[in-house]
Formats: sequence, structure tokens, C-alpha cells
Amino acid sequence: MRKLTVTVLDTTEIQDYVFGSNRLGENIGASYLVSQATKEWAEEALQDLAKELNQKVHIPQPNSLHEIHIGNEGVAAEIVYAGGGNTVLLFASFEYAKRFTQILTKRVLQDAPGLNIVVAHDKEFELGKRALKEAINQLLEKELAKKKRERIASAPLLGLGVTAACQSTQLPAVNTSEKYIDADEEDIYLISRETEAKLKAVPKANQRLIEKFAGIFDPAIYDFPRRTDYLGRSEGSSSYVAIVHADGNGMGNRFQKCGEGKSDEEAIVEIRKLSLTIEDAGINALRKLVEIVHNSIEKGEIIGKIGQFSLKKSRQGKYYLPFRPLVYGGDDVIFVCEGRLGLELAAIYLREFENQNVSDNKHLTARAGICVVKTHYPFARAYQLVEELYRTAKKFIQEERERLDESDEYYCSTLDWHFAASGLIGSLGEIRQREYEVSSRNIMMRPIRIKENDSDDDQWRTWANFRNVIQHFNGYFDNIEGNEHWQDRRNKIITLREILRQGSDKTKQFMTAYGIKKLPPFPQVDDLQETGWFDQRCGYFDAIEAIDFYLGLKGDNNEHL
Repeated sequence: MRKLTVTVLDTTEIQDYVFGSNRLGENIGASYLVSQATKEWAEEALQDLAKELNQKVHIPQPNSLHEIHIGNEGVAAEIVYAGGGNTVLLFASFEYAKRFTQILTKRVLQDAPGLNIVVAHDKEFELGKRALKEAINQLLEKELAKKKRERIASAPLLGLGVTAACQSTQLPAVNTSEKYIDADEEDIYLISRETEAKLKAVPKANQRLIEKFAGIFDPAIYDFPRRTDYLGRSEGSSSYVAIVHADGNGMGNRFQKCGEGKSDEEAIVEIRKLSLTIEDAGINALRKLVEIVHNSIEKGEIIGKIGQFSLKKSRQGKYYLPFRPLVYGGDDVIFVCEGRLGLELAAIYLREFENQNVSDNKHLTARAGICVVKTHYPFARAYQLVEELYRTAKKFIQEERERLDESDEYYCSTLDWHFAASGLIGSLGEIRQREYEVSSRNIMMRPIRIKENDSDDDQWRTWANFRNVIQHFNGYFDNIEGNEHWQDRRNKIITLREILRQGSDKTKQFMTAYGIKKLPPFPQVDDLQETGWFDQRCGYFDAIEAIDFYLGLKGDNNEHL
């Protein structure tokens, strides 16, 4: 059988490219360009290659996943799959793979300056003779990683003679932002080629987003915001934005195991199915999220309000939704929203993602990190903390598996968060050691699990318990006989937050002094109601800290979580 070439595409330093600017419009455009580079542009580069060679290429569609054309006469190339941040292709010869790489990288250099793409090839593959899975894994784990390590850092020419710098990238400016922004509402600033490419992409990114969520809301009435100021901030009271990153658990292993023990042709079909169904799972979970946000908006006489804040309006009279996906189309999802919605939307997304079905019939779980910062706080710094948070959420999964001797790597979904009301100083570990550890005890209950396990009577660190405590402190259950009345005790609740730092004995003394019989209930642990502490952890500090940063959505409190 004739030798084929396996090619894998990946992008590198994406976080810096997408979040290097504090302007949401640039983040939106950058994210769109990243998704284009390894999917739509890769497909267009294949089509250009086919025209040059006067041959055919196969780009699988949802209704043709089972078709494999590479190896047939006159077929130059075929996409195996595009997903999880990678694109895998098969070429009839290495020369075809090189020419494809030239076409694609030229497009990236021209239309997405500043974006780095990495390509690795395996020239010795024979379909049906050597396991395709082995070849792909070798390229992903060794060749691509090696190329990323050895890549020579870009050193762009910063300008000759008298030049001005772009405010976002500090590269030489080539234009101003005037024709890409609403100059009546935003300051005009100098932009480089990289920034200009990002801003040019914003209208296309917005149109794609509206198409993805078609049927959920009327685009003549609502739109997705392009500035953080339009997320719904309340002037004079709340001006925060939440950055959320959710990522599927065990996805790398999932793809590695997909198609094991099957022929190359069967493996290709299985990988394509898994990639497509995971992409659908992420989109479906986001669609449910948008639906809940939309349904929470007042539609009567007081149109355009969600709870305590009003939606911003565009000059065209449209209401901006307080939520904006930046990265989507798979298990890896990043979105921004009004600060008070961050926890609720992250929890809903994780739950809805778990409810999706994929082709390998294994259940889905994910972890999420949420950082709530001032609206104009630098995105890059906030996103670094988000990355640390979703790593601690991932670590918590491993701790839970070890505690319960659970072998399932997809065991549960978890989330972790941080409120940076006064900025960020130091790493997450440094912040938590400085602010949340008291005499070798931890005043946080986070990270927490999204779902409770019916067979685990000791698990109290759950989303349901966290939200239940917030609702009690906000007075939702004051009218139930036997419950403490918290509605008019806001000052005492804030004082309780500081008393909890002093330990269980001081907490009991405080409760006695102010006639508090019991704190909000944790069904699994009675001691928490009596002392506020259990197993060297506090159950109430997180909820009190979150009172001003949490807003439940209409119809969701009992129905979805």
C-alpha cells in the first residue's frame, strides 16, 4: 500500500493572543481567528490545494463521517477530524502536506498576524498497516510538543524612524481604531496589524455567535455585547465582570482510547463521531445557558431587567445580553458575563454539559474556574488566575476519587472561584494562604462538586449546599416555621464572616450572644449548624463572601440544579 502523510495542526500561546488586551472587542476577534485557523481556513487551504493539483480532497460532514476517500485515485487529502484544538489530516504524499502547510501558514500570516501555528508530519504512515491512533498520539505528544519547545520566539521589527505604538500590543501602529469601533462611545486609539485583524473579525464573530444560538432569542431585540461595559454593570454599585473557563475531564485520554483495537478506517469514523458529538455537547450546554439567561429577563412593563440590574441598550435600541461566549465549539469553553452571574452560569453550564450524550457512551463531566474582577481589570492577569482555579478544581476531583476509592476519571464535575474585589496580588496559592488559612484551618469550602453522590453521606462541599446557604442568608426561607430569620440581619451576617475566622468556639459564643440558634442547614453534617466548622473547614465563609456576587436566575433554582 502507498505511504501516506499524517499531519497535525495546533496553535500555541493562545492565552496571550486572545487575552493580551483588556478590550473585549479584541478578545472576541482574536478568539474567532484562532477557531478559523485550524478549521475553516484549514478546509479552505485544502480546497485551494485541490484546485492547484486538479485533484479531490475530502472534508467530512455530519452525514458523511463514515466515508474515507484517502488512498483512492485522484484524492490528494482528507481531514480525519478537527476538534479539541487540533486538526488531523491525511495526505497522499509529503509534498502535498508541505504545500498545504504553505497555503495555510501564509493565510495565517496575512489574516491573523501574531497568531502562532505549529505543524507536525509523519511521512511513513500506511493506512491499514500501522495503527493510525499510534501515529496521531506520537505526533501530538512528542513531535508537536518538541516543536513548541524548540520554536524560536518571534522578534518583530518594532519600527524604523519615527513610529507610534499600538496601545494593545506595543507593536508599531498602522492605523487607528476609528472605523472598527463606535467612536461616539469609545476612545479612538492606535492599532497594529495584529490588533486591526482582531477588530476586523468582530462582526463575523458576532454573526457566527447569533447563528449558533438561533431560535433562542430575537436578534432584532437582543445582541451579544462587544464591550465589558455592556455586560450589565450597575452604575455606582456593582461594576464587575466574571471570566469563566470550563474544560471537559479526561478528554485527552478519551480521544486516545477512541477506536482502540479497531482498524484504521473504523478508528477514523469513531474519532470523527466523538469529535462531532463533543462539539455538539458544548454548544447544546451553552444554548441552554443562553435560554436560561433570556428567560430570566423581564418581558413585561419592566423589560430589560434581570434581578437587580438593567440590561444595557445599544444605539440601535437592542438590549445587550449580560453574557458573551469567547471560546466555544467543544469541551473547552470560555465566557464572560456580568460579575453577579458568574457562579450561577458556570454551575448551570457544568450541569447541562453533564446531561449531554456522546458517541463513546461514557458520561461527561468538567471542571470550571471563575474569577470575578473589576470591569476594567486587565484580562490577561485575571485569566491567569482562572487557569489556576480550574486546575484546583481538577485536583479536587482527584482528591474525591482517592477519598472514595473511585476509579472513574469522569467521576464528577467541580468548580472553584475567586472574588478579586480589590485586585490581585500574588498567585492563587499565595492569596489563599494569606487570606483563607487560619491556624492550619481552611475557612473555604471551595472547590465544590456540582452534583451530590447518593452513596456518599460525607460529601457536604456541593453546589446545592453552597447555594442553599446563600439563599438562607438572603432571607428566602424566613417564612418557613422553625427557620432563623436572616433578612434584616445583614450587619450580623457580615460580622459573622469575621467571627468565623476565629474558629468554632468564638462562633458558638457569637451565636449565643445574638440569639442565633442555628446556622443554615447542611443535611450531611449537623456540626456545621452548631459551630460553623467541620473537619478543619468552614461551611459559611464562602457563602457570606459571595452574597454580593451572586444572583440566581429565574426558574433555575430548583428545576436545573
